[in-house]
This record gives sequence, structure tokens and C-alpha cells, in this order.
Amino acid sequence: MSTADLSKFTSLQVGGPATDLIHVSTEAELIEAVRSADKSQTPLLILGGGSNVLVSDAGFSGTVIRVETLGNSYEFDACSGGTLTVSAGEDWDRFVAFTIEKGLANLESLSGIPGTVGGAPIQNIGAYGHEVSEVIARVRAFDRKNDEVKTFAASDCDFEYRSSKFKKEAGRWVILDATFQLRKGEASLPIQYSELANALGVEIGARVEVSKVRDAVLALRGAKGMLINMGINSAGSFFINPILTPTEAAKLPEGAPRWVQENGNVKTSAAWLMENAGVHKGDRLAGAQISPKHVLALSNTGNATASDLIALARDAREKVRVKFGITLEPEVQFVGVSL
Repeated sequence: MSTADLSKFTSLQVGGPATDLIHVSTEAELIEAVRSADKSQTPLLILGGGSNVLVSDAGFSGTVIRVETLGNSYEFDACSGGTLTVSAGEDWDRFVAFTIEKGLANLESLSGIPGTVGGAPIQNIGAYGHEVSEVIARVRAFDRKNDEVKTFAASDCDFEYRSSKFKKEAGRWVILDATFQLRKGEASLPIQYSELANALGVEIGARVEVSKVRDAVLALRGAKGMLINMGINSAGSFFINPILTPTEAAKLPEGAPRWVQENGNVKTSAAWLMENAGVHKGDRLAGAQISPKHVLALSNTGNATASDLIALARDAREKVRVKFGITLEPEVQFVGVSL
């Protein structure tokens, strides 16, 4: 147990000190650390890869548990595919690469997303028309309220666009591991986004060799500055793409992207809204900057504070609200700050 500057453990590289920082490498250590904090009624923050969090300049007055649990179990059937149970602390993209190396498909579109496996079901991470909920079989989590470990089938996780039961009941559940059911084969899931289809030189709906899809996705994310260790300190997409009712979507300008959802609602592009509301790549506010590579990636130029980033995010969100009447919702988890 020790104090630490949380900026060292987040991809935005901002955030003040925590009262205590605990590194846990086993499930037993994780549960014990959570129980100890709860027993003493100490405020608790669970931190994985730190790629989707903005911590205040004042830091966190309480215990921060950094989840570094590793390991997986792997069952393979030559006909049906693979079932993999993966610890929460495993790096997400390394896991995706591992599945492709094993000849498994269905995660290729989610390549390059920063963070850990434990964060994947909480956010229901997704990219290029696919979400992790499509391949999750079950999730094991520690219930802080009832002091017990519980296993959830995918149908019990309340998965929605960038949300889940674990996000809706934030603070109650600590993810221990997730089990994925993946398909055997070299052909990807159907390509659903024109950007990715164009990069691959195929039509929408085509299936492509999974390794080629992974390479194309990594190249696209890299071009947008959405990969870790690219010299841009960001949390990836700062805002989620809005889901609008058909009535709301009808008010969008003709050129606005529209993706009709199964329930009839319409998803549009947060990046398009920002750019067409007067938010520009490279815009700066003190040490905070709209990434020169992608408007959704708010970044730290090297000396930004959390307050700088919040002010820049507020300015961008207000421009979109005034122009289009849409209030963007953050994808980033806030600790001690608010829009």
C-alpha cells in the first residue's frame, strides 16, 4: 500500500495523488483489497488500464486498486471454435491478437482498443459495427453489496450501446473475469462500416480474412491517434455517438451520418457533429487539445490539467448543443470532475 500520483497510471497522464494505491495480481488479492476498503468504509476506485478515465487534479481521497490479474483458460473444439475465460487485468488488444493467432474469429473489429479485459463488458466496447457483447458468454464479478462472487450469463448483463449492468450499477460490481465464445475460422464477421470496407477494398457485408481486418483496423485507429503509445496522450473517444429517436434524427442536416438501429432509433456521429459545430482538430485550451488526428480524441499536450481537459470538453459539447440541440454524453469515466 502506497501513495501515488495517478497521472502515471492513466493514458491522459493527468490526475492528482491517491491516498493509497494497491497493486493486485490475483483474484484473491483483488477481493480481499475490496473487502478491506469496504469494511473500513474507505472510498474505493478500481483502476484497470487507465485508458478510459479522467481523474481530477486533486486526485482521489481513498484507496485505488490497480487490477493486474493475469491468466486465461482455453477450450478448443475443431468444429465450433474456442471458449476462453480471461482475467480482468489482461491487456485487451493482446488478447485479441492471441485469439487471431489461435485461428479464432469475431474479435478482429475490436483490435487496438486500449484497456483491459475487465473494462470490456462494463463499457460494452465496440468499433466498426460490432460490440463485445456479441461474443461474451458470461462474466464473473464480485458483488460489493452482498459480499459474494456472482456469475452472469450474457443475457443477464443488460448490454446496451456502450453500457451494461455493471456500468449502470457503477461501484457495486468488480469484474473478475469474462468468458468469450469465439468462432473457428479465417473469415471475419461481415464488414459493416464503409470506412473499413473502403480500407479493405470490399463491399459492405463482405467477409475478409481476420488478420487483414485486424491490420486495417489498427491502421485506421493509428491514423486517428486512437492507439496507445503514439505520442498522443488521450483517452480515445471522449464522447459516445448519440442515439436519437427517429423524430430527433429527422432534424439532422442532410449530410449527417445515420445508422438505423434494430429498435428503429438512429445512431449518428459525435465526431461529425463536433466538426460541423465549429470544433476543429488542433484546437487548444491551455495544455488541452483536440487531437490533430481526430476530433473525438481530447488530448494532453504535455502540461494539461484535468481542469483544462474538462473546460475543452465543455466548450466542444456546448457548441454541439447550440448548433444541433444534442447534448453529447462522455464515454470517459470521471473521477472527481464533472461536465
